Amino acid sequence: MTPKLHAGDAFPSLVVNDLNDEARDLSRPTKDGCDWMMVVVYRGRHCPMCTRYLKALSPFVDDLKAIGVDVAAVSGDSKEQLRSHLRKLEEPTFPLFHGLSIEQMKALGLYISSPRSPKETDHPFAEPGLFVINAKGNLQVVDLSNNPFVRPDLNTLVNGLKWIRDPENNYPIRGTYV
Repeated sequence: MTPKLHAGDAFPSLVVNDLNDEARDLSRPTKDGCDWMMVVVYRGRHCPMCTRYLKALSPFVDDLKAIGVDVAAVSGDSKEQLRSHLRKLEEPTFPLFHGLSIEQMKALGLYISSPRSPKETDHPFAEPGLFVINAKGNLQVVDLSNNPFVRPDLNTLVNGLKWIRDPENNYPIRGTYV
């Protein structure tokens, strides 16, 4: 078992590589006008549910950018596995990264699984996770799953983030009672 990140916690630095071997820290947004960051962790190329989820996310990226939320996705897949997966994803509207290490998975509190067979994949992989990091670098929203069947509904999530980002609502980070 891994320790879990909690709502309101500082999100750790998360440096991963793109297909050009350029490193990026996913804990901070890079798009102009964005001061929040949404990081989607997916299982990898072998997961058809991940492929569907990432395809479903693409149409929401402009709405997220309009409210100042940058988006990126990452898995523990290799560079070659990501390259192969991009063909299935049909031109995603957000960057994807590879090489999420087991140490990084643990630091994020993700559930980690072993492949059922070499046919599935060739490495342990993270189960789905979604993190929304606010302008202070803290976790505003966190969603962890131990399987590919449970993930946030994207329409509900994006509408909720629009509501949270509206300054008139003064909505705090939820789930911080101790």
